[in-house]
Amino acid sequence: MSLRSKIDEAVEYIKKQTKTRPAVGVILGTGLGALVDEIKTETEIPYDKIPHFPVSTVESHTGKLLFGKLGGKDVVAMQGRFHYYEGYDLTQVTFPVRVMKELGVEILIVSNAAGGMNPQFTVGELVMITDHVNFQGVNPLIGPNDESLGTRFPDMYDCYNKELRNLAEETALREKIPLQKGVYVGVTGPNLETAAEYRFLRIIGGDLVGMSTVPEVIVARHQGTRVLGFSIVTDIGFPDSLEPCTHQKIIAAAAKGEPKLTALVKKTIERMTI
Repeated sequence: MSLRSKIDEAVEYIKKQTKTRPAVGVILGTGLGALVDEIKTETEIPYDKIPHFPVSTVESHTGKLLFGKLGGKDVVAMQGRFHYYEGYDLTQVTFPVRVMKELGVEILIVSNAAGGMNPQFTVGELVMITDHVNFQGVNPLIGPNDESLGTRFPDMYDCYNKELRNLAEETALREKIPLQKGVYVGVTGPNLETAAEYRFLRIIGGDLVGMSTVPEVIVARHQGTRVLGFSIVTDIGFPDSLEPCTHQKIIAAAAKGEPKLTALVKKTIERMTI
């Protein structure tokens, strides 16, 4: 079955379950699920009910598609995402982004927990992603291209939309929410980085490192969806002062920054013109 046929089947099923026609899509990363409490939810759809949807296997990723209102706008939120390290291929990882587009989503907001490599960052800080480096060694667009989904050679110019970034920055200032900016490096995981890897990734321009986001953003840009991205710094990757880190510590650190992310995303969506 073609990718287009799978998308159409998933969209047909979803439209039978909800009346919401979202203009904004939100992907919630590791430990960042509390934003759903702010959504006036109209419909919840478990991933395993949606045709061709993968199922998240990671702790803290609930696995539901939520439809409702946030900041006065119709939204769809992924409560849990998929990762390459789970064994899915990148077509599966990015499938929800394709589906969101067909449901009417014009703007995608991505969030993640990330390791901080910039000396100015501290655990729990909120960072707006200004650009990324794909260091995963794979690309979700490899293979035959369906022109109905996007062009063969998409331009990554303005990958993280400048207008949306300006809006988020203005909103952060207005709401007195501290907001850093940085370049995100996407790696495969699931192991955290060695000291030598942190040093290398910092040298090539990375401020943050994580195991997600880049494939979804590439697909979003391929299909013409505007992107706004945020990371919460959950651990510090300074090569000369590394300390042991666990997934539990990362989730706890994400929870520390989560209220700031929730407030900023909600207020930014409120101020969007769609």
